[in-house]
Amino acid sequence: MKIGTIDIGTNSMRLLIANYRDGKLINRKKYVNTTRIGQGVDKQGYITDDAIERNIKALVEFSNICKGENCEKIYCMGTSALRDSKNKDVFVKLAKDKAGIDVDIISGEKESNLGFRGVLEGIENAKDILVIDIGGGSTEFIIGNKDGIRFSKSENVGALRMTEKFLHQDPINDNEFERMSNFIYEEIKNTLEYIRNDKVKKFVGIGGTITSLSSMNQELEVYSMEKIHNSKISLSEIELILQNLKKMTLNDKKSLKGLQPKRADIITAGVEILHTIMKNLEIKEITVSEYDNLEGLMCQNIKNMS
Repeated sequence: MKIGTIDIGTNSMRLLIANYRDGKLINRKKYVNTTRIGQGVDKQGYITDDAIERNIKALVEFSNICKGENCEKIYCMGTSALRDSKNKDVFVKLAKDKAGIDVDIISGEKESNLGFRGVLEGIENAKDILVIDIGGGSTEFIIGNKDGIRFSKSENVGALRMTEKFLHQDPINDNEFERMSNFIYEEIKNTLEYIRNDKVKKFVGIGGTITSLSSMNQELEVYSMEKIHNSKISLSEIELILQNLKKMTLNDKKSLKGLQPKRADIITAGVEILHTIMKNLEIKEITVSEYDNLEGLMCQNIKNMS
């Protein structure tokens, strides 16, 4: 059976196509389009006409890829920006009319659960883990193991949201950066306190910020799911990358090895979110997973079908 799953995130839209055989996902292919549906949603409360147009166009393209690949089913979820926008219904109707796709706008809790489920697909013997999913609009924290989830929290700090709110100069202004950093900590400190008391030992990161960080850390000329999946990044490596990013102009960042140019403007905020989490939880090293909520969505729907 071949299935397509689509995630309409705040910063990018992503598609996973895979075969499901003998309880495993095989022949995984991923496609990414930086569509920025969340641009301005924080300020205005609405998805702009431009963002709607961009995202519907991308959705039609993804729908056509699925048809070309002979997918039997296509499942699609909308996350943080669609949750927060007042005109989400307009987008959902257009998605159905123009692309023939049903968009399911999911809660932060469900997004967390799907991310966790996806991570479990990609790791062996999962004992207790903390999964950190840094998106464009929100960051999810999930603690659990193969028997289930015991803690999950979605916080409204994301790479695009923080960039729009705080970082307005190029290169980044130190005062703006510090204000952003303090805001991130204040927003998530209660969650961090809870996690600290849980004493979980294994840490896994998912989402575009951390996969980009791994790609930059390895200086990959071409993105490779195999090289990213299960790679590790230390706190000291993150701090080094962060110091460099803060000094660079946007143009410098766009030519960095391992970083997609379209992510260059929001990468610093994303890295600082991760840095704040790791520093305050005294995490020395984090494992990167290429299995995330797309795989989680696929596995959940396969289970529902059987």
